[in-house]
Amino acid sequence: GSVVKLLNVRHNVRLHSHDVRYGSGSGQQSVTGVSAADDGNSYWRVRGTHLGTGRNLHSHRFTSPLSGNQEVSAFGEAGEGDYLDDWTVVCSGTYWARDGEVRFQHASTEVFLSVTGEQYGRPIHGQKEVHGMAASSQNNYWKVMEGIFMQPSEVFKAEQYHAEL
Repeated sequence: GSVVKLLNVRHNVRLHSHDVRYGSGSGQQSVTGVSAADDGNSYWRVRGTHLGTGRNLHSHRFTSPLSGNQEVSAFGEAGEGDYLDDWTVVCSGTYWARDGEVRFQHASTEVFLSVTGEQYGRPIHGQKEVHGMAASSQNNYWKVMEGIFMQPSEVFKAEQYHAEL
């Protein structure tokens, strides 16, 4: 599938991860927001798999370390995880337009993938906390910035433009 970088529209940071684990909560791989457009650890497969580590965008009922919202982590191995890796893309229309703003809602806990501005100290100094928020707000909107985009299959194109006579 497509590999993209997602930008939080309000805080101008890209969804980021690396092999650094939370020191509290789940102890799983941390997910943060970074401002650098050229950061190599900000690529995600559309399924929500971190390209560098193969772990999936994940949430559960642990408290996030800075804001006290719901922790978002990266979990699993080689793209395999569990039902807590499932997110729903919430668009303003029927389809997710490549340059459109969307929200990601966690399928099990119904929180929205969010950034509210809290910053980490060591070892990930300056990176912003990414967490799940129960309420929809301007902190929940994301936009695809950079990436490698796959063309729709010929079958999809035919279905999309097919008209009965």
